[in-house]
Amino acid sequence: MTEPKILLVEDNELNRDMLSRRLQRKGFKVIMAIDGQQGVDAAVAERPDLILMDISLPVKDGWTATQEIKADPRTCGIPIIALTAHAMSSDRKKAREIGCDDFDTKPVDLARLLGKINALLNSEQDS
Repeated sequence: MTEPKILLVEDNELNRDMLSRRLQRKGFKVIMAIDGQQGVDAAVAERPDLILMDISLPVKDGWTATQEIKADPRTCGIPIIALTAHAMSSDRKKAREIGCDDFDTKPVDLARLLGKINALLNSEQDS
């Protein structure tokens, strides 16, 4: 199997750098976008296997970017995990309502996030 491609949409350079390096060490190919609009564009152009979407983004926030990706027939099937520092249950509920497949909090617990990534990638292969 080829290495799964993950689109990381994150505006914070330190978070982006740290998370992309850790994911690459785990065998993922990581593409990066630094705002919501770049995230939408990269989802269409790159067709990643999974998207990690920060919610607080410039240009277009993660909520809006997720809704656009899920509304586009070319990208609607890509699983999206919302990443946010706001761990409130209302955020988790909103993430599900707009089409996120899962939700994780920052700072990222890599083992927990990898579990969610692998569960979504494996369920994609089963369908």
